[in-house]
Amino acid sequence: MTEQNLAHETTVREGGLTRELLWLAPALLSGLVVAYAYLRSHAYPSFGAGLYLLVAEEISAAGYALPETIPYYTAGGVPFAYPPLMFYVVAAIRDLTGLDPIAITRFLPGLVTVAYLVPLYLLGRDLLDSRPQAALACLVVAVSPPALRWHISAGGIVRAPAFLFALSGVYAGLRVYRYRDRRWLVPSLVLFGLTVLTHPLYTAFFVLSYVLLFVRFDRTLQGLARGAFVGVGGLALAAPWWTQVMAHHGADVFTGAAGTHGGIGGGLAELAALSGGLGGLPLDQLWMLAPVAGVAYLLKDGRYFLPVWFVAVVLAFGKPRLSATVGALVLATVLFEGVAPWLRRETSLSVDGRSAVTVTLVALTVVGLAGGATYATGAANAHAGNPSLPQFIDRDDVAAMEWVRAETDSSATFVVQGDAAEWFPQQTRRTMLVGPWGVEWKGQQPYDRQLDLFRDVSSCNSATCMRQTLSSAGVETDYVYLPKGQFTVRGMEYRRTSKLAMSMHLSPTYRTVFENDGVIVFEALDGDSGGAGSLAHPSPMT
Repeated sequence: MTEQNLAHETTVREGGLTRELLWLAPALLSGLVVAYAYLRSHAYPSFGAGLYLLVAEEISAAGYALPETIPYYTAGGVPFAYPPLMFYVVAAIRDLTGLDPIAITRFLPGLVTVAYLVPLYLLGRDLLDSRPQAALACLVVAVSPPALRWHISAGGIVRAPAFLFALSGVYAGLRVYRYRDRRWLVPSLVLFGLTVLTHPLYTAFFVLSYVLLFVRFDRTLQGLARGAFVGVGGLALAAPWWTQVMAHHGADVFTGAAGTHGGIGGGLAELAALSGGLGGLPLDQLWMLAPVAGVAYLLKDGRYFLPVWFVAVVLAFGKPRLSATVGALVLATVLFEGVAPWLRRETSLSVDGRSAVTVTLVALTVVGLAGGATYATGAANAHAGNPSLPQFIDRDDVAAMEWVRAETDSSATFVVQGDAAEWFPQQTRRTMLVGPWGVEWKGQQPYDRQLDLFRDVSSCNSATCMRQTLSSAGVETDYVYLPKGQFTVRGMEYRRTSKLAMSMHLSPTYRTVFENDGVIVFEALDGDSGGAGSLAHPSPMT
């Protein structure tokens, strides 16, 4: 560690743990309030994690060995190639505690969204040389809808821990490159391995951030060697997973899935949409315009690292949850170093340092608590809930799926309308023939086919449309599962009219076998469906 860096570190660290917790408090309190408000407003988790939970259950059933395929998601199942770490964690939680899987997807993500604020604060503190700026950036991320949407929701059982590992790894990388501190090499290696074993997107974010840290702070052969040590070591740590997956499915399983969710360079599509006008981007992505002024300010000031990092993340991934994180660091820098001095010059405000700290902490806490609670409690009691945090299932879905599991033959096949389909195989142990979940591991073309077919089926509003859509795709099903009223398709809200239900009721092709306030299940009666769909135990409708 150089003498200059040592002096800097000593200055930054003055005050000890109490002072760090004081500056962290607004973000941590806001994160806890968001998590609490989310739990109070969501009886069921937003979005889907049924496939993830089924993977965990398959791992547990196999004695914690890696499965080759995951059943029930489309005919023949889907290849298992996901990074497995959190599936093992969830399997262990279930085996040790007996917790309901839905409860795990409600509580675990919220806890981790609070935990990852700690490495984010440490990263901001050391990168920006400022506790107040780090506190503000941390608070922005704690209540940021783009970040919360994908981390506090059901899929956050994987994404939130991946973000925790990645942020911790980037902080460790800052220690390695800026301070030349070798003690952080092994933690960096371990954190990279954990990220690889958790989620590919965050692995790519880790790598990109590491490369930029190397370029900014340590463009030497020694720096290159440090990066290689972390990269190669992390991949070696994850080797038991990826070597086994390649042995089962070949290397194509990874390359085929690479572009199915935007892939590297996904931000270019977002910028292309933006070039056509602000209406080209969803609301949760329009926020990316906010740090643009900050980027311009920093470039004008000759400070390039944050602008380059922000633009690189936007262009490489096009994921607002990642762009929001780097953008928060940009905004915090500009507000404290550009806007605040301007206000002091242009107004008569004059406060001492202690008062400024107190006012800042109180303001951050109030804004964070109010903003976080407002966002998380925006969910209505309806099935779809908050437009940004929709619940894919409700109690009527759970009841209908329990009936399916108890009253239909184990070999029965289903077509499910709406996003409840993601949970259906895990809840029922029945095969869902149409749906894109997990199909990315079969490649771009099968994934696109399933995604398009799922959207087409979910938009049908007549028995004729349903029959013709399935027939044209060569899909023969035993049952059709229909939501009633409000539901979502790929997170977008739909409202079902009575037209489809009436059309299905009147059709000679379908027979109603189950109905409650939110769901109708029809049995297909045409000769194409075969006998697998017959009821295992005839049961009255509820």
